[in-house]
Amino acid sequence: MSTAIEQFQAILDSLFPGLMGVRLSGVAPDRVSATMLVRPELCTGGKTLHGGAIMAFADTLGAVGTVANLGPGKRTVTTDSNTHFIAGAPLGSTVSADSIALHRGRSTQVWQTTVRSEAGKVCAVVVQTQIVLDA
Repeated sequence: MSTAIEQFQAILDSLFPGLMGVRLSGVAPDRVSATMLVRPELCTGGKTLHGGAIMAFADTLGAVGTVANLGPGKRTVTTDSNTHFIAGAPLGSTVSADSIALHRGRSTQVWQTTVRSEAGKVCAVVVQTQIVLDA
């Protein structure tokens, strides 16, 4: 694991994404990748990954990507997010996600995250906008 990934992972581990079990596998200015085990606490009554967990997983990756691009004295928050749910991910499996930068401007960034099941099937596509603010 690279130093940048380790630094971001240490931050995530102490926050909500750490509780969810988000594990970063790649952090670059234009792409962030991660995995997450589908545990019972993250599921619906039907033993599939909860839509809110999918959204939080994707939001985390877009935020990490934005932070990786921030200058000194800047911070970010999500201003909007649009999720298209396509398929479920069963309990006990591991989902993976790739978030790619669609726009990296000075005041906003837009990230598209595709969440896939362990079998490689698309579970959801999430597009979010992050605003860049003074810290």
